[in-house]
Amino acid sequence: MSDDLENTLLLTLSSGDVKIRLRPDLAPGHVARIKELTREGFYDGVVFHRVIPGFMAQGGDPTGTGRSGSSKPNLKAEFSKEPHVRGVCSMARTPNPDSANSQFFICFADATFLDGQYTVWGEVVDGMEAVDALPTGEPPRNPGKIVSMKVAADA
Repeated sequence: MSDDLENTLLLTLSSGDVKIRLRPDLAPGHVARIKELTREGFYDGVVFHRVIPGFMAQGGDPTGTGRSGSSKPNLKAEFSKEPHVRGVCSMARTPNPDSANSQFFICFADATFLDGQYTVWGEVVDGMEAVDALPTGEPPRNPGKIVSMKVAADA
């Protein structure tokens, strides 16, 4: 299967390179937002502020606190039946289902208790070991970060 470059993200993390296949079939609005922010350079330099072994790594807050996002409006939920399993990329949110903005998480392991409550927008297809290598903590003492994030079509 050849890569759909317009729906592939290339992340350079402090721990290595990661390739994510975007899923506009599941969450067209969220995929459009992730690509828009990526193309604006929003995620470059942003840390993973919450990394819980055996669960997930969360990032996408420019302040690194987990309490902020982009200046764009929040997104309407696009929940699906897609399971939260290792490598799945999903949007973080507050208790309000329509509060996803820029923060996302990557599952380290099956987290199917999240199914149908968070918007799945992609999956790691290469480089999961770089996600596994992110420093852990809430927040980590020396958090791992996204050095750069690009849409493959632009790379």
